[in-house]
Amino acid sequence: MALDEIRAERIKKLEALRAAGMDPYPADTGTVMRAADVKKKFAALEKSKKEIAVAGRVMARREHGGAMFFDIADASASLQALAREDVLASQYRLLSDTLDIGDFIRVSGTMFATKRDEKTIEVRTWTTLSKSLRPLPEKWHGLQDTEERFRRRYLDLLMNQEVRERFVRRSAITKAIRDFHEAQGFMEVETPMLHPIPGGTLAKPFMTHHNALDIDLYLRIAPELYLKRLLVGGMERIFEIGRCFRNEGIDQSHNPEFTMLESYAAYWNEQDMMAFVEDLFLSLAKQFGKKQQITVDGKTITFKKPFPRVPFKELLSRYALITDYDHETQESFAMHARRFGIETTPHDSKAKIADEIYKKICRPHLVQPTFVINHPLEISPLSKRRRENPDEVRRFQLVVGGYELTNAFSELNDPIDQYERFYSQETEREGGEEEAHRMDTDFVEALEYAMPPAAGLGIGIDRVTMIFTDTKNIREVILFPTLRPRL
Repeated sequence: MALDEIRAERIKKLEALRAAGMDPYPADTGTVMRAADVKKKFAALEKSKKEIAVAGRVMARREHGGAMFFDIADASASLQALAREDVLASQYRLLSDTLDIGDFIRVSGTMFATKRDEKTIEVRTWTTLSKSLRPLPEKWHGLQDTEERFRRRYLDLLMNQEVRERFVRRSAITKAIRDFHEAQGFMEVETPMLHPIPGGTLAKPFMTHHNALDIDLYLRIAPELYLKRLLVGGMERIFEIGRCFRNEGIDQSHNPEFTMLESYAAYWNEQDMMAFVEDLFLSLAKQFGKKQQITVDGKTITFKKPFPRVPFKELLSRYALITDYDHETQESFAMHARRFGIETTPHDSKAKIADEIYKKICRPHLVQPTFVINHPLEISPLSKRRRENPDEVRRFQLVVGGYELTNAFSELNDPIDQYERFYSQETEREGGEEEAHRMDTDFVEALEYAMPPAAGLGIGIDRVTMIFTDTKNIREVILFPTLRPRL
């Protein structure tokens, strides 16, 4: 039967409910028990013959003569119901004629076990809570197209338990990260999502316009500069979990809007933050893995302290065979990039090209938890320099399973140095580098009031969820990922 015909037939059933005096979309449900609680307390409920009520979506129905079995599912479990004509009288015929798979229903009755020991509620009364006008997709064949699963995530969640469980775990992972920070004395804060100047990282922003103020604003690419202002203001341990937006490409590990945690601790350096990150991920592995191990793409990953620390340039030497970074030029790095099939422009700095080579060639080799350290200054405009080599910074990234999960560093708090770096980045931007950091004199002014030494951390919640759910595509861990419009 065509969809239009099915829908027309169900509208007739909806009208039949109304004709019988039943509101097919009532506001009130009444007191109900969760299906899982009913099953847990089944023995006592069966013995007492106490009448209870449950509510949920009808996921199956089977009718035999004057009796109808149907399965009611809520978020906790599924429970079988039995409606009998000799018990419900005229209400049985109305139920039989109008009930469809997909409807929400409330039933009340007493519990018993069938001959097959199936825990079942024998229906005494029933009422429709929400009439479904469209049929649910078939379990195995109805929602196979990946794009359609993402577009109609509500059906994906409804029909695929694995998908539901993944998002339940995502929520638990986010909570665990929040709880870990709060247990260490961090306070959660909120900072603006609309920025007059995009900043906090190197990325292309989305722009919008505020009509009342007649100013252009940018969706935040990172909350970093506002959080650092709070350090100036005397807040010593802070974190924020929220959405960030970057007007860049979409691939297996990037979505234009994503969830990030950023945290800052006054009087810490990057070594203190490394220890914090190790403890955080060991905690996550204990909660969401087995014996501090997880499986990602068929590979066993073990979280064991201390995580290896490998310099950025050493990785280029080891995997890209670029052995003398300091004496290479922008032109020679562009040649290396072409060798690896990476496109560059004349505006790209040597460090930016090196970073692209690292991401494509080196990072996939880092399966076990690894700290990548000592990044080039050019791609780290907000980080303190290393005393041993001022062209490198006190920064680290945690890579697991080939994915960058965190980015952290000892925060630059020298206002003069920060101004000079912003100026250099602004010059690059004027030369055509769209991702270069913009000059932010208001932030520099805040630094001139003195910001305490501090370490900062950024964690991609989506990628952490990917790792701890063994998921290969970031769109599988975002409820409603960005998609191309339907043609």
